[in-house]
Amino acid sequence: MSGWHLPMRCAAILALALVSLSAFATTAAGPQGDWLTENGHGVVQIARCGDALCGRIVGIDRAPAEPVPTDVNGQPQCGLTIISGEKPDDPGTWLGKITDPRNGSSYQAKLSVDPRGELRMRVFIGIPALGATEVWHRFTGHLSGGCRFA
Repeated sequence: MSGWHLPMRCAAILALALVSLSAFATTAAGPQGDWLTENGHGVVQIARCGDALCGRIVGIDRAPAEPVPTDVNGQPQCGLTIISGEKPDDPGTWLGKITDPRNGSSYQAKLSVDPRGELRMRVFIGIPALGATEVWHRFTGHLSGGCRFA
């Protein structure tokens, strides 16, 4: 009987390890973190915001003497929340909205992280099929004062 317990114990340990790895993979694959926009000119930090996810501009590609760009209301874009209300939708996706700081237009935004670790953002009005997808990459550079990045 004692020979039977060892395989069961090993199986239980293996099952726990797999569950732990699965939970870690799900957490690591989420959209939280710093993202370089598709055009490479901005860094957006996605983080928890109450019961949803939000994204704010934390880096802007600009020359040292160039001022921080402003939004449609004349406010600095640095620190501006442009992604809001992202809540879980389908498995592995979040649905909320994104606002273009240049003109104030808002769109629905469906976020997911693909197997390569890239953020896929489907931006649309009404139905996703009529939208466009942007692909953002995890930002691995350095953020510095004045909302600059390297």
